[in-house]
Amino acid sequence: MEHIIHSIEPVFDTESRVLILGTMPSPKSREVQFYYGHPQNRFWRVLAAVLGEELPQSVPEKKAMLLRHRIALWDVLAECEITGASDSSIRNPVANDLSVILDHAPVQAVFTTGATAWKLYTRLQKPHTGIEAVRLPSTSPANCAVKMEALTEAYKAILPWLEPGT
Repeated sequence: MEHIIHSIEPVFDTESRVLILGTMPSPKSREVQFYYGHPQNRFWRVLAAVLGEELPQSVPEKKAMLLRHRIALWDVLAECEITGASDSSIRNPVANDLSVILDHAPVQAVFTTGATAWKLYTRLQKPHTGIEAVRLPSTSPANCAVKMEALTEAYKAILPWLEPGT
């Protein structure tokens, strides 16, 4: 078990309408200093498919795709004890201060990438934000039972919130 302090800045701007939250960056994500950095994680492939975009390759391309579609991206936790990338091993979680985003962006909906992120958000964040989160399936390679098509269909839940006038 390792004590990890979150070191990747949130991605958002003053137009962000949807906030997608994971739990904590994986060892590979911490190594590359950006979200969903493991090559087998399907997050970027799913999001590109949902948004009708080419798969972004670089961090600047990933950030640009998020911001172009008014999506903010961060994690529920600021720090915790964790073994590797195993969300089920998380102990002593400390929440990120979501006001960093929510005070500066017109976020209309919050989504979490997996059950653990949803549980932690509901327990640690919702009392402060007052916003219910929608639980999306994890895109982790550990969640291989959920096929790419099913992930893409589930993540389409963000689309209505990205439309003008919502």
